[in-house]
Amino acid sequence: MVEAIRFRDDDVHEEPAVSLDAVLDQSNATAVRIEAGEDARLLLPLLDRLALIEVDFPVFGDGRGYSAAQILREAGYKGELRASGDVLVDQIAYMRRCGFDAFAPDAPLDPKVMDKALELYDAVYQGTTDSRAPIWKLRHG
Repeated sequence: MVEAIRFRDDDVHEEPAVSLDAVLDQSNATAVRIEAGEDARLLLPLLDRLALIEVDFPVFGDGRGYSAAQILREAGYKGELRASGDVLVDQIAYMRRCGFDAFAPDAPLDPKVMDKALELYDAVYQGTTDSRAPIWKLRHG
């Protein structure tokens, strides 16, 4: 794994992330890692004390992490939401739209390519947690 890429201004959270089971059993953990297939909704009662939630992407085609991010952001989670694992540069823009604001990819990402990918599309087709208006709403009110 390479150094985390962050789109946040706050300090990097240094505490290692514990498993979902561990955070449910501990009252003092502030960082958790959700593995693919684990239910992010179990964290909803704990969101106010979590500074970091790391969501694992075991393979690039596994989209369950997108749903976890959307659930957590819609529930009001404001802390760092980090996608880790098999994160590819062409997924970053979509992950950002779902609420991810940090990335820990298994392989390094070229910053110039990532910036270009993030700037590629001006319009979006669906509403998500990023509050950007979908193109249909811009066209038809």
